[in-house]
Amino acid sequence: MAAESPSKTWKERLLYTQAHDDRSRMVAVVNNAILHLHPSNVPAPAIRFNYTWGLGGIATVLAAMLGLTGLLLMFRYDARVDYAYTSIQVLETQVMFGALFRAVHHWSANLLVVTAFLHLLRVFFTGSYKQGRTMNWLIGIALLVLVLAANFTGYLLPWDQLAYWAITVSTTLLSYIPLIGEWLSRFLLGGPQVGQGALSNFFALHVVVIPLITVSMMAYHFWKVRKNGGLSQPIHKEGVRVERLTTIPHLVRRELAVGLAVLAAVITFAMWVPAPLQQIANPLHSPNPAKAAWYFAGLQELLLHMHPLSAIALVALVLVGMISLPWLDRKDGDIGLYFRSPVGRITALIGAVTAAYLIPVLVVVDEYWLDLPGALPSVPDVITNGWLPFIFSTLALLAIYGLMRLVRYKGQKANHSEALLGLFTFLMTGLVALTIIGVFFRGANMALVLTF
Repeated sequence: MAAESPSKTWKERLLYTQAHDDRSRMVAVVNNAILHLHPSNVPAPAIRFNYTWGLGGIATVLAAMLGLTGLLLMFRYDARVDYAYTSIQVLETQVMFGALFRAVHHWSANLLVVTAFLHLLRVFFTGSYKQGRTMNWLIGIALLVLVLAANFTGYLLPWDQLAYWAITVSTTLLSYIPLIGEWLSRFLLGGPQVGQGALSNFFALHVVVIPLITVSMMAYHFWKVRKNGGLSQPIHKEGVRVERLTTIPHLVRRELAVGLAVLAAVITFAMWVPAPLQQIANPLHSPNPAKAAWYFAGLQELLLHMHPLSAIALVALVLVGMISLPWLDRKDGDIGLYFRSPVGRITALIGAVTAAYLIPVLVVVDEYWLDLPGALPSVPDVITNGWLPFIFSTLALLAIYGLMRLVRYKGQKANHSEALLGLFTFLMTGLVALTIIGVFFRGANMALVLTF
């Protein structure tokens, strides 16, 4: 027995050394991968949860969950009109964990829209598009558009009544875009209406084209964040020392905790709330009301109150304004500060409260009392229902900006940057209000109802 002990100890030591070396190499590979995405150390304030809210990391986790679950769903999905709905039924009822994977995919996609939108708001409210970060702001807007496009193309794939008519309404909205709208709608649908051409196009865009573009832009987005020195931070006075923490383990530990929390929350929710699936699509029977996908409900609501060209022009004006923000707001001193200053907090609050009260009131007034075409019967509809609402809306936005410039706090008057903050908050709150009205307060024939 004594003779066997040294030999056994030698083997154990050799195996332990090999395992330790393999583990060390694996750790080194993982660490190098992490440090390719992050700087080696970061300012301590930059990783506070109440500064970033983990929105960028949450969006990344959701995108990864979508990629994995989408890949698994592709094994059972059949992108043919005669089999698409049946394949979803089989997936839901006969494939082990099929319903769970589909629910996780569905709710992750919806949550990603919300997260990307909130992430864009966080970047704006902290002025993180300043100091050479213009390109990343533009990429962020493009990524939000891609997220909407991914959801839009995936919406049709179940081929049920909800999907069919939501896409029919949504592509009709696209056709109102001047010059390219009709062409864009026909290109997506592969013809004049939703059919096999549309299903094939949406499937290809959803599983190949949009994911490739999105992943490429996300990689560039991450690289630009690192190139710009990490997350934006307030400009500190010269000589003030800012504590810095190593990425490993401080930042990685936080990212891992948020990622696991998101994963657990989405899976738990998906277990309790399955992905919706209505009856098979019927082109001859339209539901009442026929609504667009919820993230386009705000635009659909806007179209109920003005001419399509005016609604599209108003949305385009806001989008151009968002793209132009880095050039419209050049004040760099307030970067990394939520709402810029105490005055900025007031303008943001005024903008949010004003939109939350004014937009529903205007919707009710236009629904029950205001009737410009009826009051001006001799004037063409494109003017009474088009140009006049667009001009009034544009003048109202200019007036709101002007009122924001009058805001004062402790003798300090709102500057241009703080007034833009108030105007932007008004627009985003207005968009949310229109979306809520369109989703929850429109009934049969798109009539306004005051109950859910």
